[in-house]
Amino acid sequence: MVGAFATGKTSLVSRFVSSIFSEKYHTTVGVKIDKKTINIQDKTINLILWDLYGEDEFQKVRMSYLRGSSGYLLVVDGTRRNTLEKAFELQTRVEETIGNVPFIMILNKWDLTDEWEIDPVEIDAVQLKGWTVIKTSAKNGLGVAEVFQTLAQKIMDE
Repeated sequence: MVGAFATGKTSLVSRFVSSIFSEKYHTTVGVKIDKKTINIQDKTINLILWDLYGEDEFQKVRMSYLRGSSGYLLVVDGTRRNTLEKAFELQTRVEETIGNVPFIMILNKWDLTDEWEIDPVEIDAVQLKGWTVIKTSAKNGLGVAEVFQTLAQKIMDE
């Protein structure tokens, strides 16, 4: 999982792996690794989830963490437009590092649509590029399981 700081990466993983959400913000230091087993098309898939610390102007994602990845989730906070621009930069850097592997752009914090800063036209433009975009809320669980299931399916289809 990659994205700007405070986009909800850790909360999304916690919701998916443990079905929990915390209002408390905890900065990820380095990388946090979780595992979850899911079933797709009668196959058991072990997902190893690497939650990388947030990217900002003071930190640089250690791209070496991504080597060997079969896919990734690009997390955007819909209440902060600048996280969309950061996601575009990160997607380019990740692709330069590990090549063209399946990924999904997550528009997180969908439960806060009254505070949304990203225009639907911008979302449409991303989808026109052929990117899969899924709206999520780590707080209420909307779309969270779908994101991981969809990414696992994309990886299997490669």
